[in-house]
Amino acid sequence: MYTVIGKQLTRSYRVLWALEELGQPYDLNPAAPQSEEVLALNASGKVPVFKDGDDVITDSTAIITYLADKHSKLTAPAGTIARAKQDAMTQLLLDEVDALLWTGARHSFILPEDKRVPDIKDSLKWEFSRNLARLEDLMSGPFLMGEEFTIPDIICTHCLNWAYSAKFPIESEALLAYGKRMRARPAFQAVAASAT
Repeated sequence: MYTVIGKQLTRSYRVLWALEELGQPYDLNPAAPQSEEVLALNASGKVPVFKDGDDVITDSTAIITYLADKHSKLTAPAGTIARAKQDAMTQLLLDEVDALLWTGARHSFILPEDKRVPDIKDSLKWEFSRNLARLEDLMSGPFLMGEEFTIPDIICTHCLNWAYSAKFPIESEALLAYGKRMRARPAFQAVAASAT
């Protein structure tokens, strides 16, 4: 049985959603970031932390990639051009969408108050909006990678939800409609129903 450590309303949501899509059972320990329990397994104190037996994996993208490869779903096969393109989309989302949201969060409530630069958020929001416009142009079907639901869809939808709660602009009607379709998936809804 897999174990996920981390509150649902963090990047842990990505892992829980992947597990639901894969139909895999898991135990959830909704420990908070920086808690002693998390720090014992991940020196950064970040969640999620994932356990497969005695093995521990940190970083949501590493975890969902491991699960997708292990269960041969949610991903193109390793060593294929389709996988290289999927990995490129994953990295684009992490570099150009997730990173901006994370920087905004750090300067809102994570960094010590004297290290925060609140004015940076205007620049982050501008860049976020520009990057979403480019992302819309890259969509090639009902899902980011075409006809199949894959890892990038989990990351992108999580980021769109995060952006909404962080008041980052989402001006693309196509991405708003896409996010709505992704949130309607039964696996997404299963995690949402259990969120605390």
